[in-house]
Amino acid sequence: MAEKKFITDREQLEKLAPMLKAPIKRQVFVCTGKSCAAVGGNEVMAEFARILEEKGIRQGKEAKGRNPMGSCVLTECGSMGFCSIGTAVMVYPDGTMYGQVTPEDVPEIIEKHLENGEVVERLALINLPND
Repeated sequence: MAEKKFITDREQLEKLAPMLKAPIKRQVFVCTGKSCAAVGGNEVMAEFARILEEKGIRQGKEAKGRNPMGSCVLTECGSMGFCSIGTAVMVYPDGTMYGQVTPEDVPEIIEKHLENGEVVERLALINLPND
C-alpha cells in the first residue's frame, strides 16, 4: 500500500475538492436505513435531491445536475437512532432532527428551514441549541 501524503497546500486541496470554496450553509442527512426505507426514506431522499437540484442549491458536481457553488449538501445515511419514527432527517449545523418525514413534507422543509432558517415545528423531534 502506498504511503498516504498529507496535503497542506490550500490551493491544491481546493483543486482536488472544489467544494471547499462553496458557500455551504447546511447539510441535510436523510436516513435510508432499513426501517426508514420501509416508510419511504428513499422517496424522501429523491425528493430532496430533485428540489434542491431544481433550485440550484444542492452542492456537487455540475455533471450530476448539481451546483459546484451550492449552499446545501445532501447526504444519505443509515440510522440516526429513532428508527421507529422514520423517515428521519437531520439538518446540520442547526441540530434539528425531523421524524415521520414524507416526500410531501420536503418542499416545506426546504422552503422554511433551508432557505429561511425556520424550523418546521410539526415535524421537529429535537432542536439542539446553537452554542
